[in-house]
Amino acid sequence: MTIELMDTTLRDGEQTSGVSFNDAEKLTMARILLEELKVDRIEVASARVSEGEFKAVKKISEWASQNGILDKIEVLGFVDNGVSLEWIKDAGARVINLLTKGSLKHVTSQLRRTPEQHVNDIKSVIKKAEEMDIDVNIYLEDWSNGMLDSPEYVFYLLDQLKDSSIKRFMLPDTLGVLNPDQVTEFCSSIITRYPDLHFDFHAHNDYDLAVANVFAAVRCGVQGIHTTINGLGERAGNAPLASITGILNDHLKTNTNLDESKLTKMSQMVESFSGIRIPANKPLTGEYVFTQCAGIHADGDSKDNLYFNNLMPERFGRVRKYALGKTSGKANILKNLEELGISLTSEEMKKVTQEVIELGDKKETVTTEDLPYIIADVLKSSSIMEYIKVNNYSLSLTRGMKPTASLSIRIKEKDYQASSTGDGQYDAFMKALWKIYDELDKPHPILDDYWVTIPPGGKTDALVETVIAWDYNGKLFKTRGLDADQTEAAIKATVKMLNLIENGNLKL
Repeated sequence: MTIELMDTTLRDGEQTSGVSFNDAEKLTMARILLEELKVDRIEVASARVSEGEFKAVKKISEWASQNGILDKIEVLGFVDNGVSLEWIKDAGARVINLLTKGSLKHVTSQLRRTPEQHVNDIKSVIKKAEEMDIDVNIYLEDWSNGMLDSPEYVFYLLDQLKDSSIKRFMLPDTLGVLNPDQVTEFCSSIITRYPDLHFDFHAHNDYDLAVANVFAAVRCGVQGIHTTINGLGERAGNAPLASITGILNDHLKTNTNLDESKLTKMSQMVESFSGIRIPANKPLTGEYVFTQCAGIHADGDSKDNLYFNNLMPERFGRVRKYALGKTSGKANILKNLEELGISLTSEEMKKVTQEVIELGDKKETVTTEDLPYIIADVLKSSSIMEYIKVNNYSLSLTRGMKPTASLSIRIKEKDYQASSTGDGQYDAFMKALWKIYDELDKPHPILDDYWVTIPPGGKTDALVETVIAWDYNGKLFKTRGLDADQTEAAIKATVKMLNLIENGNLKL
């Protein structure tokens, strides 16, 4: 059985509070969703919302038309006597996802129409769509409450429309009220009654049951599933594409066209464009989901992959990590040392393990890239040479003017100076630093991510921990700095990064 995946990140996902994508971002995401991730269809906007939405749909439609995939671009439209159809046509799209009412309460209370009047209104839009060569799918909005409170209305609506030119009937749990037993009952009854119709299921996550409800719907025989990247959507969001992929492939053994190796890339892009961070423990795409913390797990993995499951990180463009902290133990540290290519004696391992545990007790983050520094400190060795040092620097912030930075650094016993402005004090510091590197024709990484934390329960005079993620020739790594000042902590993390590269401590 092949399941059709329709991703609605660009429409329903954008209804997440505070999220708004511009036309360039929408086009970029549309291309990756269809070309790289290979979802079957995408819903890109709602008709009549804004001039910006019109511009975005026009751009996406032009690109899709040039690539022969215009039929994969869908736009939400309304039963409005053809106004949405004209908007969609002018934007260059050719598929409308028509929003109809799937519960009697919505028809009578919101539209103030009878079921017969609503059906006639829908048929009028379908007729206009046929004349305009626009394909029609329909949403039965509030279908879940319709099945709970007025199933006779739902069946009446489907009976009246089943012989029309509608391509797909889309069943949304609009308010996220259903559980898997109810999904099974309702989907089964509809599919049994209308075996020749194509049904999609659209889940919301208000009870944290979206993925479980998708599982139930697919088992009943629905042919299409709606998802969003990172589970974006109104209120608690929609069913996340990554989680759906896992259950479809591994538990239900269904076929999809999805390239799951591109999920991480897409997830991170949507995180960046939306400003909504991916929870560290989010299945498949969260930072920590392929990270073993307990030392016993690392030990078991070393002996016979005892703590692996079918969700291998390589499937999703990820690698397995072994966390460093108070529960690590020797096995985790060994795994990290292997990555760095560092060997220690048993006695040295004991000392380093103790130091990592103590740092973990203090709630301090320890990364793989911290290990050379910890080793150097604990063993009083030169496992990492500080070839690069900051002699001094000056940061200036004046209201109404751009921040400036001047710095002097020493690289292998020779001093260099530079100054620059920036969008912030740290940005100015980095631009001055890269001026020096560019003059010396030295390669440098790209800053990938940056976050600041204070340990829970910390006070205003507590140390700030700044963690920076870097991309160096495709290798992602992190460095951290601790200081009472956020910018100072970031500069310390940066100097660590420079020395790691200079020392050759990164395996590329």
